[in-house]
Amino acid sequence: MEHRDYRPAVSLLGRSAELELLQKLILGARNGESSALVIRGEPGVGKTALLRCATESLRGTTLVRVDGFEAEAELAYAGLQRLCAPLTPFLDAVPSRQRDAVQVAIGVADGLAPERYLVGLGVLSLLAAAGQTQPLLCVIDDAHQLDRESLEVLAFVARRLQAESVVLLFAARDGDELEMITAGVPTLRLGGLDSLSAAQLMKDSAAGAFDPYLAARIAEQTGGNPLAMIDLAQDFTLQQLTDASVSDEPFPIGRRLELHYRQQLRTHPDDVQAWLLLAAAERTGSTELIDQAAERLGLGGQSSALAERSGLVSFARDTVSFRHPLVRSAVYNAFPLAERRRMHGALAAASAERGLLDDEARHAAAAASDTDDDVADLLEAAADRAGLRGALSSRARSLARAADLTSDTGRRSRRLLAAAESAAGAGAAQFALSLLDKLHADGMDAVARGRSITLRAMLAVFLADPAGVIRGPRDLLAAADAFHGVAPELEQRTLIRAFELALTTEWMMHDVTLDQLGVRLREGATVQDGPLAVALRALSAHVLLPYHEAVPLMREALMLLQQADDSELLDLGVFGVALATGLWDERACVELLERSARAARDAGSLRGLDTTLWVLSISELVRGDPIASGLYIEQVRELRRAIGYAAEQVVNASYLAWSGAPRAEVEAAAQTTLGTGFGGAHTIAQTGLSVRDIAEGHYVAAFDRLGPMVNRPFLQVTYQQLPDYVEAAARSGHLDIASAAARQLRGHADISGTPWIRGLADRCAALLAPDADAEPLYVAAIGWLEQSTAIGDLARAHLLYGEWLRRMKRRRDAREQLRAAVAIFERVGAPPFAARARSELAATGEHSQRTEVVGVASLTPRESTIASMAAAGRTNQEISSTLFISTNTVDYHLRKVFRKLGASSRRQLAEILTP
Repeated sequence: MEHRDYRPAVSLLGRSAELELLQKLILGARNGESSALVIRGEPGVGKTALLRCATESLRGTTLVRVDGFEAEAELAYAGLQRLCAPLTPFLDAVPSRQRDAVQVAIGVADGLAPERYLVGLGVLSLLAAAGQTQPLLCVIDDAHQLDRESLEVLAFVARRLQAESVVLLFAARDGDELEMITAGVPTLRLGGLDSLSAAQLMKDSAAGAFDPYLAARIAEQTGGNPLAMIDLAQDFTLQQLTDASVSDEPFPIGRRLELHYRQQLRTHPDDVQAWLLLAAAERTGSTELIDQAAERLGLGGQSSALAERSGLVSFARDTVSFRHPLVRSAVYNAFPLAERRRMHGALAAASAERGLLDDEARHAAAAASDTDDDVADLLEAAADRAGLRGALSSRARSLARAADLTSDTGRRSRRLLAAAESAAGAGAAQFALSLLDKLHADGMDAVARGRSITLRAMLAVFLADPAGVIRGPRDLLAAADAFHGVAPELEQRTLIRAFELALTTEWMMHDVTLDQLGVRLREGATVQDGPLAVALRALSAHVLLPYHEAVPLMREALMLLQQADDSELLDLGVFGVALATGLWDERACVELLERSARAARDAGSLRGLDTTLWVLSISELVRGDPIASGLYIEQVRELRRAIGYAAEQVVNASYLAWSGAPRAEVEAAAQTTLGTGFGGAHTIAQTGLSVRDIAEGHYVAAFDRLGPMVNRPFLQVTYQQLPDYVEAAARSGHLDIASAAARQLRGHADISGTPWIRGLADRCAALLAPDADAEPLYVAAIGWLEQSTAIGDLARAHLLYGEWLRRMKRRRDAREQLRAAVAIFERVGAPPFAARARSELAATGEHSQRTEVVGVASLTPRESTIASMAAAGRTNQEISSTLFISTNTVDYHLRKVFRKLGASSRRQLAEILTP
């Protein structure tokens, strides 16, 4: 770590605009703003020179520089360890869970393997703390050679920077993998120099006088690549350059420049060439390790000194560095494979002598020419060490290579399967599938077969493969069958996954019926006792038994979940949503989901959190609170942005319907779900549209939309549609159908007895009752719903009661109910219902305008989310963990919110946002 004061900037030909951009970013950090940038370009285009020039004139700024090394690409969190090492004085300012995750990841503490996004939050907090003292500039050169775990964490941090006084600069070669990992981070594409600057560079680099025309011609031929032009000007004769300049062949850059460096290599003695190959094979550049290996190979003691004189390498702080990555590549590829393996063998032995176990495994694997079970064991041990630090990508790669070196088919398959599971856990779905494709049935026992089937089914969901999604429940039942009799806990967990996936695919699932699933769940409950058995009995009862028989078992399982601690809740999954909703216990449903979200957030399990937040957004719509739903949707978008996905793809058609989006937009969003295999998403979209139809008085359309869904019942999903079905049927003249649905609701109310279902049953009964009997039912409905958290249903009860009172010519009483409806609908953000309530109120002779909270419309989505959370009493630390941003960024946005809304405290904020 360096603390930089002002020094005159080194001039850099043709890069004034790029330097100005970097200087602007650094100046922003001094003003409390953060930024990140990926500088991309071909080898030799000047990325490193640009970074060096931009950082030479810093004043009052802390500089941390980390270079990527190809050798460390297999060493999990190696780059992150070097970045964090100089910042350890600031670790005490990092929240404890995040701090522990960072320390375990970089290998300075023992503990449970952390999720890499929890590591990312810890690094974000660490950089923010360091930036409090003075602006912090982190330069990551050759980022394409960082280990994947470090690059993913740093890309995560780069996407979340805003108000930490931190600048994160990456320089890297072009590549699809790097582009994917750094998606969402601003990019600067560095091209060749313009013709004038390129010609000037050629003239400045040549030993003698240089013809301007020749310089311009060579600049054109090399595409303005600075490294190519400098080396050509210094290493080729003027005649060679003149001859080449009139040729149609391009000058040597990339592969051709590498050939040039190889020719330079061959001018040196054999022992110097061998030492250079050894250095190229040991990419960390450790001179002690290289010299120890050189001694084993019998290379002369002067080899390293002669290598330095060659100009191809240089030495600093016991580390050897090649003049350029292309030089290293040229040296390494100049020798046959057998010679490269010999060097790796010597380095493996030297690493073993020094106790460098991971290096030993890596070099031993590179030295192996055929299957080698001893080396495979070394790699598996290295993979296990990576796994202890949460480095799933490194674990997957090491296990995959170990499998290649394994002679026994069974052990090879076990390693491939473990590698595939680690790859899937790291988000490398295609890599995981490629490993599964290498499995041989002869090498797998029943448990391995079940694991492989399970993993394929889960990957289909991750990749949104429609064919794989709709057959997923069937495949998971097949996996459970494989586990039967040999792995009872795996069997039970897989059956619960099958049920959860059935909720995702719903009516679109193939080759298995809901009843068949229920029977298999019931069988699975008998294989062993425990919490999973309780859950399976409840789920099978939910599927197979009449409601009054299923409820006691469902309550038992729900109570089990409520009594579990957060970590157990996260482990058990989200099946409790189906039970709580089926019991009409909306309060328990949301509380379980909020606890699950907190547990996933604390653990850094972003995939689990993504699912939970999405289900929360749906549950809030079931309660009739679009604003609350929208806040969760925005949290999903923040999460997707954090991991580099396009947040614009996060669309909930039901939310759009509730919140008054154009109907064509909602219909289009609903239609797109049909091709995904996610039948549950289509049902949710259609349900939202039916609610919109009811709000706008299109009862026939609502009845026609709800009818097919109610007539193909799917557990609690259909239960929730019954109140809307009653209203749509009653108002469209289908009284018999409405009465039958209302009777079913009443039966549920008598058995379940929660305030929510009692209120809904009374509201539906009031719709169908004679005028003489309706009023007590409306009053009872409102009373029950006031005891629930289903605020939207309460508002709808006020609306229906107010409409009935107006028809009864009781305008004064109607106004009271309709005012209450308008107030709630506006508070929860349901414009179609609010418009209907205001229209009814106008029909009583009272006009109500839509209330606007001054300044709220000017808030950005992130500001609105932060403001709502602050108003609800969440601390800055809680908000930062929820939205994956630093506390500095939370404070920055809150100051803007207070200024826009004219508030000076969280209490005032709550009053403003809750009219």
